[in-house]
Amino acid sequence: MNQVKSEKLIFLRPGFYHSIWGGTKLRTMFGYDEPGDDIGECWGISAHPKHDCEVISGPFAGKLLSELWREHRELFGDSSETVFPILTKIISAQSDLSIQVHPDDDYASDHETGTLGKTECWYILDAEPGSQLVAGHNAKSREELCEMIDGGRWDELIRRIDIAPGDFIQIEPGTVHAICGGVTLLETQENSDITYRIYDYDRLVDGKPRELHLQQAKDVITVPSRDVASMVIHDDPSEDVIKLISCKEYEVYRINCHDNLGVEFDRPFMLMSVVDGSGSIDERPVKKGDHFIVPSGYGLLSLTGEMKIIASCLPG
Repeated sequence: MNQVKSEKLIFLRPGFYHSIWGGTKLRTMFGYDEPGDDIGECWGISAHPKHDCEVISGPFAGKLLSELWREHRELFGDSSETVFPILTKIISAQSDLSIQVHPDDDYASDHETGTLGKTECWYILDAEPGSQLVAGHNAKSREELCEMIDGGRWDELIRRIDIAPGDFIQIEPGTVHAICGGVTLLETQENSDITYRIYDYDRLVDGKPRELHLQQAKDVITVPSRDVASMVIHDDPSEDVIKLISCKEYEVYRINCHDNLGVEFDRPFMLMSVVDGSGSIDERPVKKGDHFIVPSGYGLLSLTGEMKIIASCLPG
């Protein structure tokens, strides 16, 4: 019976993106069979046009996640969301990402075509000693913000915060931010790929600088900045299950299994990524780097082994 039940879990094939700031850690740390020394992102659970994950086992094998969302909404509790609402990535930076900002849903609706804004959050999986993130800025007014951007006064403008593995941070729309080199994290976000790039360290791709979006950034950056550092949550590994955040876009949980653990969520569906260790779920083997969806009505998950899972869902 357990084996039949586990077949209801929807396992997905991730997609990979190569970037000027990428490296090899997604391959060496997670065992992904992806060539190259510039691997930046693993899109683990996605129904975005940029990458639409394929189901790799069970009765829906071969279907894309967007197809399941359109044709089998009962798997997702008959959710009324127009598009699949959440996107899960693992990001690993060998060097710093560009300094950037995301718009909210209203700005994206007015200024972009057919896209949501982007609220996101990060769970730090690995970080070299002394690692930091860019989070927030020091401008006291929008006029000062524009002057700092136009003058390239980046060291004055940006705020940096210290981080370590197990830290969690929410990045609201309007927050100046960047993942820095030496950091690997799991990102839970709205199903959107909209980013306004402010500064890219004058790097060249194919001999040309990447596009900047300075006017859009000036429009959407929150002034004055939120105190992002005060919102960093330090994970307590002694707790089996903790809720990291609940906002209008998603809820995110961290699950630690040591030997045996039963977990059940009263939600229409759950997205899960195994970020450390290995074991089984209802006798289905799982390992670090696996991504899957727990469909509506699944009930109790019986976990065995030693593993850490980051789970997300729509807010209740």
